Amino acid sequence: MVRSHARRRLALLFNGASSHVTAARRLDQLRHDATQSAAQARPQRNNEPPPPPLALTPLVACSSEDGDVLWHIAREAPELRRWLIANPHADADLLEYVAQAGGPGVKEGFVVLFESLGQSSASASSSPQMPHAGTPHGI
Repeated sequence: MVRSHARRRLALLFNGASSHVTAARRLDQLRHDATQSAAQARPQRNNEPPPPPLALTPLVACSSEDGDVLWHIAREAPELRRWLIANPHADADLLEYVAQAGGPGVKEGFVVLFESLGQSSASASSSPQMPHAGTPHGI
């Protein structure tokens, strides 16, 4: 009986040692695989520099169609806010922000905008009117 007990202990130790070696090998293999996949996941470096940042100029402020660029200019470049007023892609919220934030030339820019809107509505009202359908001879 002592011998069978000793055999069982030896078998457990041998199997435990064997599984420990297998686990150690498996762990090494996993580390190796992780290192390989990390190396493959790294972007390949090229010798080209990244694109330069967008230079904020009056031309960009009055012609850009990108709302994010326009809002960045409105928040960060007060000297260019007057040019946003001339941009046909500036929405009402942006123009309201520019009006409230102010900056050099903003008041004058809005004066020009409102005058041009007034002239376009005045020229529309001076054009000949068509008679309305329900009135005889346009009366």
